[in-house]
Amino acid sequence: MTAARLAHTNRRTTVTYIDDIRTALDSQTPGLAPELLDLYTLLALVQGPNVRLADIHDAWAIWRSRTRPDHRSIVPFNDLTPEVQALDQPYADAVARAVTGGQP
Repeated sequence: MTAARLAHTNRRTTVTYIDDIRTALDSQTPGLAPELLDLYTLLALVQGPNVRLADIHDAWAIWRSRTRPDHRSIVPFNDLTPEVQALDQPYADAVARAVTGGQP
């Protein structure tokens, strides 16, 4: 991934630094809803390897509040059990790897 690359045009396909990060995340977290993938991509851009579990949870909670507003885990991160908090770790690791080239 080249973060400095603003755009590379190949016929009708434009690939940007955002696409690079989104693709890296998608390969590590298959099956995510596109909207959630976009939120995690934003976290990769603004937090990078410093992303916190609470950040991942907040992004998920924003997405989930649109798809299932009655979900019991739409609460502040610190109100979750440690077991539920730990579910965010693979996504935080993926966000970090997406911007560091594989190192969490």
